Amino acid sequence: MEEEGDIYDGARAQFPLSFGKQSKPQTPLEAIHNATRRSNPNPKPTQQLPSLSSSSKEWLNSLRPPKNPTPPPHDDAPTVGPPPPPPAPSDDDDGEMIGPPPPPPNASESEEDSDQDEVGTHFRIPLSNEIVLKGHTKVVSALAVDHTGSRVLSGSYDYMVRMYDFQGMNARLQSFRQLEPFEGHQVRNLSWSPTADRFLCVTGSAQAKIYDRDGLTLGEFVKGDMYIRDLKNTKGHISGLTCGEWHPKTKETILTSSEDGSLRIWDVNDFKSQKQVIKPKLARPGRVPVTTCAWDRDGKCIAGGIGDGSIQIWNIKPGWGSRPDVHIEKCHEDDISGLKFSSDGRILLSRSFDGSLKVWDLRKIKEPLKVFEDLPNHYGQTNIAFSPDEQLFLTGTSVERESSTGGLLCFFDRVNLELVSRVGISPTCSVVQCYWHPKLNQIFATTGDKSQGGTHILYDPTVSERGALVCVARAPRKKSIDDFEAKPVIHNPHALPLFRDQPSRKRQREKILKDPLKSHKPELPITGPGFGGRVGTSQGSLLTQYLLKKGGMIKETWMEEDPREAILKYADAAAKDPKFIAPAYAETQPEPVFAKSDSEDEEK
Repeated sequence: MEEEGDIYDGARAQFPLSFGKQSKPQTPLEAIHNATRRSNPNPKPTQQLPSLSSSSKEWLNSLRPPKNPTPPPHDDAPTVGPPPPPPAPSDDDDGEMIGPPPPPPNASESEEDSDQDEVGTHFRIPLSNEIVLKGHTKVVSALAVDHTGSRVLSGSYDYMVRMYDFQGMNARLQSFRQLEPFEGHQVRNLSWSPTADRFLCVTGSAQAKIYDRDGLTLGEFVKGDMYIRDLKNTKGHISGLTCGEWHPKTKETILTSSEDGSLRIWDVNDFKSQKQVIKPKLARPGRVPVTTCAWDRDGKCIAGGIGDGSIQIWNIKPGWGSRPDVHIEKCHEDDISGLKFSSDGRILLSRSFDGSLKVWDLRKIKEPLKVFEDLPNHYGQTNIAFSPDEQLFLTGTSVERESSTGGLLCFFDRVNLELVSRVGISPTCSVVQCYWHPKLNQIFATTGDKSQGGTHILYDPTVSERGALVCVARAPRKKSIDDFEAKPVIHNPHALPLFRDQPSRKRQREKILKDPLKSHKPELPITGPGFGGRVGTSQGSLLTQYLLKKGGMIKETWMEEDPREAILKYADAAAKDPKFIAPAYAETQPEPVFAKSDSEDEEK
């Protein structure tokens, strides 16, 4: 008995190839990832550059390491891309290895050099491929990726927050929602809750907002009274916010810092008042802005970067107040833009506008362990991030006007405290926020300038998981004939002349007023209705005035007479026949008595 498959193939051979349901051609994953492969930002001196523009060539040349005819035996740079294949067995070998394994290359070097080489080679930074989440029109200043790695939030100086979903996004990399938290205020920080069901949005306004996972507003915190001098008596911040973070363990607690010089701890279930107000310790009384804030990994410690260049740390314990437990004065010469605790709570990283990154040992805070210079920073949101195993930490750099170096992502070794690698992200845009996701093993870096902004995602198909790999492999749906929508022609009956309303007189009057000829005031007649305050008798006077004048009821002699003479002419009649005042004094005062003045001037 023939199998069903043979019967099907035999029947299928009787029909043309175009008959039936066609299988869609699948694009191989290798071709998809080749389309997103990065050009090597650190080419070797002997490598020929592809055909690029002159500006891109200059930028790439500035990132090249110095030429060395005898390269050192050990390279501290990380291995980028997949590891080299194992050596093929020779024909002489019979498949079994006899004796001890061969020694590693350069085994005669000192143990110290071999340790450095081992540290340099075991770093695996996912840099081979790159995608960019676009959409913002200005620099992207805030970034938040949830713990599962499925949703990305990006906030920008264009006042917008964009939400991306890797599971529902295709190769077009478009956001599924846009938010404008506060009109006219820059987005300065975004933070997911520990359960990733809500996120915090911090803008340049004095009120932070809470959104749910889909971008719906849950509430905003109250604003304080700006006329109260003591910040502890205000219900909220009174100036623009600078930073904010959700508690790493408790889903009801968040921390915010502001330009009013205070840090506040809030309960997301009560938007009307805060739980705690923290006022930093200052050398002089006043209001110094708190430029950034951070929790440690367990949420038992708070760090704040103060505008006077100091770092202050508070341990959350029963009865704690505003007095800091750790106060490091004059850490930086300019404002601090980012703070980051290590997971063990021993190391604190600080980033500043002065172009430096400092590593602090919290057990010995008098001096920093290491200071990394020449890291330009022009944005108040430039942060620092750790790798998943915390062997590396990274930060971004800003583009300077006179420099040909673009925005870089710099990686540092935590153990040896040295620069490991510099990765070029954009030749013209600054790198502000960065984050290395532990589950996805992908690096996020936000860039931008005054006219554009985006989020770069660096990944390696061999070591990264989900995230960018999912959306890049999902091709956008092709338009079918069912998607065609005929745009109907809508006839408005009132637009026809038959149903059109008559033009209003108001528009006609406004049109006449704008016409300089028609709106000109007519000239007065030569013989006007009046002259010198007198009511005229010309033909242009009112009819009532004209009739009264003819009837003799209006006499105009009062305008021509002297008022003094007009009063004195009644003096004799008033003396002979008093009517009003004189009869009242006829008995008591027959003769009027006038007051006599003692002034000599009046007598004269």
